[in-house]
Amino acid sequence: MTAASDRLIVALDVPHAVAGLELAAKLGNAVSFYKIGLGMLTGGGLALAQELKDEHGKRIFLDMKLFDIGVTVEAAVRGLAQFDLDFLTVHGDPHVVRAAKEGASGHKTKILAVTILTSLDRADLDASLITAGDIPDLVTTRAARAFEAGADGVIASPQEAAMIRALPEAAGRLIVTPGVRPAGSALGDQKRVATPAQAIADGADHIVVGRPIWQAADPAAAARAVLAEIG
Repeated sequence: MTAASDRLIVALDVPHAVAGLELAAKLGNAVSFYKIGLGMLTGGGLALAQELKDEHGKRIFLDMKLFDIGVTVEAAVRGLAQFDLDFLTVHGDPHVVRAAKEGASGHKTKILAVTILTSLDRADLDASLITAGDIPDLVTTRAARAFEAGADGVIASPQEAAMIRALPEAAGRLIVTPGVRPAGSALGDQKRVATPAQAIADGADHIVVGRPIWQAADPAAAARAVLAEIG
């Protein structure tokens, strides 16, 4: 059973490591798990991840969404896995997942496969020449194929969590849902959203919340409110 405090992952979508440390200080003991993404990579993101992990005992989700030929993905993951962070994302294409799992071999880092970004809708997929079909069905199919390729978990919107959790291949695997918005929060650039409680009820193991927490006047209080909702 995952503790509520571990279910909430706060996205440190701030420009650089100094701002990330300042935010983490404001959040204090209210948050135990952080996501660091590409936006902070050139701003000291890896150093911040190490400091939060080693000096503050936090869990870290490194959201890199890697995509390339297999040998390159494997090499990149091997380099990142040496930091022994908790989660690392790659795109959910089976060849990418297989290469990432090979690169992570011998380390504790779990490979999470991105299905379809939560900021996209069907019109976006059409513009990208993605195969026809309803998004929930496409997400579920990509999740099943990623699990078959060895993914430890998948990234999907909370609206698809229940369908993914029902897959036989999902047994013992993680579902992590961005696009989570507490009731009354602005959607921002997210298009397929749900509340924290709904995401957990539908089968998500972890929810990712960014702006509704770090843009709040009192980020720690905002985080505790989310934890109370899912607890």
